Amino acid sequence: MTSDGRLDGVTDIQSVLASRGLLSDAALERVGRLQRESGERIDLIAAKLGLISDRDLAQAYSQLLGSPVLTPADFPPEPIAAERLRAAFLKRARVIPIAETDSAVVTAMADPLDDATARAVEFAIGKSVARRAALPADIDAAHERLYGGGRSTIDQIYEAAGERDDTERASDLERLKDLASEAPVIRLVNTLITRAVEMVASDIHLESTETDLRVRYRIDGMLREMETPPARLRSAIISRIKIMAKLKIAERRLPQDGRIRLAVRGKEIDFRVSTTPAIHGESVVLRILDRSSLSLDFAALGFDDTQLPQFMDCLMRPHGIVLVTGPTGSGKTTTLYAALTQLNSPDRKILTAEDPVEYVLAGINQVQMNADIGLTFATALQSFLRQDPDIMMIGEIRNLETAQIAVQAALTGHLVLSTVHTNDAASAMTRLLDMGIENYLLNSTVNAVIGQRLVRRLCERCREPYEPAPELVATLDLGAADRDGPVSLYRPKGCLACNGLGFAGRTMILELMVMNDSIRTLVLRRAEAREVQSEAIRGGMQTMYGHGMRKALAGITTIEEVFRVTRDM
Repeated sequence: MTSDGRLDGVTDIQSVLASRGLLSDAALERVGRLQRESGERIDLIAAKLGLISDRDLAQAYSQLLGSPVLTPADFPPEPIAAERLRAAFLKRARVIPIAETDSAVVTAMADPLDDATARAVEFAIGKSVARRAALPADIDAAHERLYGGGRSTIDQIYEAAGERDDTERASDLERLKDLASEAPVIRLVNTLITRAVEMVASDIHLESTETDLRVRYRIDGMLREMETPPARLRSAIISRIKIMAKLKIAERRLPQDGRIRLAVRGKEIDFRVSTTPAIHGESVVLRILDRSSLSLDFAALGFDDTQLPQFMDCLMRPHGIVLVTGPTGSGKTTTLYAALTQLNSPDRKILTAEDPVEYVLAGINQVQMNADIGLTFATALQSFLRQDPDIMMIGEIRNLETAQIAVQAALTGHLVLSTVHTNDAASAMTRLLDMGIENYLLNSTVNAVIGQRLVRRLCERCREPYEPAPELVATLDLGAADRDGPVSLYRPKGCLACNGLGFAGRTMILELMVMNDSIRTLVLRRAEAREVQSEAIRGGMQTMYGHGMRKALAGITTIEEVFRVTRDM
């Protein structure tokens, strides 16, 4: 690369992607075959297939350029060279000038390897272009701010939708179909979905109220309210989503479930759609299932160096039961998927029974439950035992029949992974006893139980350290964890990189209860959960609260987050 930021010669993006571990050998072979057929660049093919995320691709470009990935704070407050570059061109090419000197213009590009776009900017401005890598979402947001005339994309779509009211004719099925098929409504729904994906939301909530349609995104486990669409579009928006999910748009009295698959920013993303009738209309929730953002690495999930070796030891045993417990939304399924990924190999047959199948894992036989036709966890497991599996995963142990078959499978030489809804690891044993499983069978089959919660990660760019009051340090016993100096905790501040929230992403806090002779003795006499918990702690188990406090002291999260998710324990 030359001093002005130009790329010299043929840049080997393939080797960069491989060196960063972004593409496996199989993925490289796949995209290489498609590259030979289409002539398109390997990085663009991999992005379209969803094999690499926008962030990973931007970091690979930054490595080639020798400059860091731009952040939202790097974009200018006012447009640069606005009279020489058309806003439509910049939007289409995903290019934003961020600085100008006498001899060059520094340009943020979603694709810095796009020589044609760089030459077009050079020709229009009459200066050389210094290329910088940026996330497509950041460029789009900057374009909206700099060239959108003070109106957001959604505001412009609202205006384009006109003043027609769909509420008076909501009962007219054909009129409803027509409204849902109009371009402004299609654009609006697509924009709502695209923005949610860009903001790394896990769910989109659309709730009909008496006056309008409330839109909220769940980001890092917390709901965040967005702009409210006009009331006149309420029925049309919900109908459009129903059409996309292949649901009955005329049925508004009963709940419905469906799925949508869309390409968003070049990635194939699944959406699980659920509708339910409410007093003022229908409530719709779209669960976003983005395979590219799913991390199946234990360290990235939140395991520390002391917990991971113990857990891997339990996973590698040839038979037994490993349970993951916690409330809804605590990341249990992700932990099980990470475990299956570790266990998946050509010499093992793995079967899963899930309701629903959230992500498709290569090399694993996944079965979707369907109670309407009698396919339940229990019936699926009975079938699995005749399929000669090595490992079975049960989405959830809900009743005695499922628990009995899981125990039977573990006793006959299978490794069984599953979840139970309890507040902590120790309570899982009492829950299974309450279901009717014999105590001696639990002692013979259960290898370990993980209790877990998800807490929000502090934004590393803007988190603020502070020294807590001595009374707080003494009350929480924080001094024992940091004897080499004063105790420091961290709090959120908010910046452009985290959209002013002070948090970016989530991590797991957990407790790992490995079965030992002392715990088995308590289970045999059906001891209460608190006794089992106390014995596990004496045996060296770190509680979720303790794990969370360690992460708070390390600046990963806040003590308030730890209190929020562990206050019921």
